[in-house]
Amino acid sequence: MYLKQKYKLNIFKYVLLGYNIVYMKAAILKNGRIEITELPKPILDEYGEGAIIKVLGCGLCGSDIVKLRTGSVMDGTVLGHEVVGEIVEINSGTSFSIGDKVALGHHVPCFNCQYCWGGNYSMCRHFKKTNIKPGGFAEYIFVSEEHLNNTVFNVNLRLSDIEASFLEPLGCCIRAVKRAKILDNYKCLVVGLGSIGILMGEAIHAFGNKVYGCDLIKERVFASEEFGFEKSFLLDNEDEVLNKMKQETKVGFDTVFLTAGSASAIDFAVKAARDGATIVVFSSIKNENGFKNNDIYYRELNIMGSYSPSPVDLEDSMLLIEEGRVKVAGLSVVYGIDELNQAISDTISNKIMKAYIRL
Repeated sequence: MYLKQKYKLNIFKYVLLGYNIVYMKAAILKNGRIEITELPKPILDEYGEGAIIKVLGCGLCGSDIVKLRTGSVMDGTVLGHEVVGEIVEINSGTSFSIGDKVALGHHVPCFNCQYCWGGNYSMCRHFKKTNIKPGGFAEYIFVSEEHLNNTVFNVNLRLSDIEASFLEPLGCCIRAVKRAKILDNYKCLVVGLGSIGILMGEAIHAFGNKVYGCDLIKERVFASEEFGFEKSFLLDNEDEVLNKMKQETKVGFDTVFLTAGSASAIDFAVKAARDGATIVVFSSIKNENGFKNNDIYYRELNIMGSYSPSPVDLEDSMLLIEEGRVKVAGLSVVYGIDELNQAISDTISNKIMKAYIRL
């Protein structure tokens, strides 16, 4: 059994303090793959105020795969943050109780720094330090009192666990749509129709705007029109597709959301945008390819990034899911925790759009 050194130290500390050590199943990162092992279950007394949540399931995020493939996190890390679960222990001044089913965001801003004052909550240094413990691909996690006050939400009993797990990724998309400041009658394009691209389009549509999509995969192009897209284009011939898009927009799209993680998507986004358009980057790429200075300068393009949601964005996300204004049913394929490596492989190879890991 592989245990990171800190877990060994925790076991020793728990024994000294007289705690009974209870183990849980967890998926840890080891040598670029996921290994299923046992770790000590979080002990509420160790942390103070907060709650222990029994994880019912956790969505597999593209950022989990990026971390896995790039080696940007240490061996022993438990990934996963799109969590839905049940509170089983609590020490809190909030209104949450044992037995509550909840979904959550994993980072909390301080609300009192230069980043937060400017609305850049995901750049807040406190935001980046806070997290659930360990990650969502474990049977139990600890969430702090800060989380309970700001980023944890009761799940409406009408929602399935899978639907509730979309709270955080949809919140990310809502954040991007708000940052774009889309005006009435604007036409928007989403480049890349994976699960995030579909959610982005649904968020744009839910805020009252027209949205179009494009992708290299035929099945995703067809599926998008079931999720509020006006029309989507199969990127089989770039020039032909751009001509078809011009028939819809005359001069190009007013706002383009870049959700595809490939360098070629950057050039296409620029070609599809009208002069003076806004391009919202919501993806990472393997290398340092980027936008051309003269495209931005001479065409007055507005290039902006959008990274992660604020508590208000999460609140809006839960509301849109509860009201059915954003549909997430049917996007995910269910895997057990022991099948996590297979879920990752199927996602990378585009066999599935989204994986939900059931604990």
